[in-house]
This record gives sequence, structure tokens and C-alpha cells, in this order.
Amino acid sequence: MYQATLRTERLRLTPLSPAHLRHQLELDADAEVMRHLGGARRREQVEEALRGNLADADRAPGLGYWAGFVEDDFAGYWLLRPPGSGDQEPVPGEGELGCKIMRRFWRQGLGSEGSRELLRHGFDDLGLTRIFAMSAAANTASQATLTALGLRHAREFLADADDFPPGTDLRTTEFSMTQEEWQGVRVGG
Repeated sequence: MYQATLRTERLRLTPLSPAHLRHQLELDADAEVMRHLGGARRREQVEEALRGNLADADRAPGLGYWAGFVEDDFAGYWLLRPPGSGDQEPVPGEGELGCKIMRRFWRQGLGSEGSRELLRHGFDDLGLTRIFAMSAAANTASQATLTALGLRHAREFLADADDFPPGTDLRTTEFSMTQEEWQGVRVGG
């Protein structure tokens, strides 16, 4: 399905493709970037994840995964994906937001900048009614970013242990925003 290329003041968000494998390998090999996501991944794991992400993007028009670039330098990976697993029908009107940023781009506001554009895209272009994001309970930086974007704490739960290596802290927090809350953020911001 078609995904738009999106732009912000500093970022070009390009729909994820097989050509982005080398970037995802670099990103997912960094143990610090992957600290709250089950740890660094081997090449085979990254290849499998990329195939899954590309298939996932085909589940709902306009939703998917984006490689982000500052000029020609890979900065990270953003997503506004259909909720649920690949064998489920997407929840109509909903999207799941997320990002992973290369460490050299941390603390520059790019996570917020790209995520804000995906919120705009989801609500304004795609007409979504609710967007949510998941964060490891220990990832306070991610939670601060989501709160600053206007998402609200929705719930806490334990993530599926099958999705992570043994010993991973499975405590997870969900944040969400509705279309009405987005309109309030836009008017107030």
C-alpha cells in the first residue's frame, strides 16, 4: 500500500524499504539504542524484523514504517503502524506510534519532531481517531517525549514474554491521544 514521504523542518521521513536494511542493521546493533527493546539484534533478527515490518505496512493504507534522514544522514526509524499482530485485522481508525533514534542524534528533538509529523499525518491526512504508543516502564526519556507531545498515560501492563529475551523487564506503559485531543494540542500549541 502507498505511504507518503513526510517532511519536517529537519527530517525527511521515507517509507521503509529493503534498501534501508544497512541503516536498520546499524541502529539495531547498538545495545544502548535497543536497551529497552530486548537488546541488540543480530543480522538475521534485523532481516526478519524488516520483512515483518514491510508486511505489516501493507495491512492498512498510509500506515507503516519510515526511515528518517537529516539531509543524507540516517537519523532513525519512525513508525505509525496498524495495531495488532500481522495475522489480525487492523483496528479501524487507530495507529501505534514509535521511533528509534541513532545515538549520535539523541537529545536534539528529532524523536519529537518526527513523531509530531506522524501524529499530524495520522489524524489530519488519514483521519485516525486514536493513536497510541508503548514505552518500557523504565524508559523515562521516551515517556517524557510522549507526554510532551500531548499523549496521556492510558495504562500499564506486562508485555508478551515471547517477544523479548529472558530477563527483559516486561513492564510496559501505554500512552494515547484521540483526534479531539489532537485538535486541542494544535489549537493550544
